Amino acid sequence: MTFGEQPAYLRVAGDLRKKIVDGSLPPHTRLPSQARIREEYGVSDTVALEARKVLMAEGLVEGRSGSGTYVRERPVPRRVARTGYRASGGSTPFRQEQAEDSARGTWECRSDQVEASSAIAERLGIRAGDRVMCTKYVYRDAGETMMLSTSWEPLAVTGRTPVMLPEEGPLGGCGVVERMAAIDVVVDNVAEEVGARPGLAEELMALGGVPGHVVIVVQRTYYASGRPVETADVVVPADRYRIAYHLPVR
Repeated sequence: MTFGEQPAYLRVAGDLRKKIVDGSLPPHTRLPSQARIREEYGVSDTVALEARKVLMAEGLVEGRSGSGTYVRERPVPRRVARTGYRASGGSTPFRQEQAEDSARGTWECRSDQVEASSAIAERLGIRAGDRVMCTKYVYRDAGETMMLSTSWEPLAVTGRTPVMLPEEGPLGGCGVVERMAAIDVVVDNVAEEVGARPGLAEELMALGGVPGHVVIVVQRTYYASGRPVETADVVVPADRYRIAYHLPVR
């Protein structure tokens, strides 16, 4: 996965997607015409058309015969309750699996300090704009990208500590529980929500999918005495992988 410049049509699609998600373009609103997109973003007709195709493939907009392209109504996700999750010691689950002799997995990551979006701020119980450490992971099996993960940790918790960078320092690569324990933050609960949706264009490009492919998304949040200390989105191509859990019987 390349963390560099995106093609023009993905940048245009990303900006329009942001407007749809934040409500600037609410459901049933007509998407700007191809000519308007071309003028507003300074791109060609081809780029404008491809950007609209991306949004259609992601299920965010729909074409109406003789009328144009409109923002689709987004259904409210329904939750499935899960219990029995217990954190295991040591490194992350992916690293534990890759410790086996037959494993062929590799990964790469990048950490940056960013401002929390409103959605991430809500998940972490902080204010939008507060600084967080954002770490993006790309996991591969035998060279094939199998999973993407993005985690966010509030710098109010980890800033200026040895564990501020999840993959560096004396505890780099250890799990969230072990890293937080090193700064006297006791993680005592973790919640996960599992859902599926059409993959975003950037995700599918990294995962080797095509527009319209569905991905499984695991939204995970670790808590210490009720306070969120890390949240993450794990994205897996649904046509190729399943999410498996081993739950202890109490």
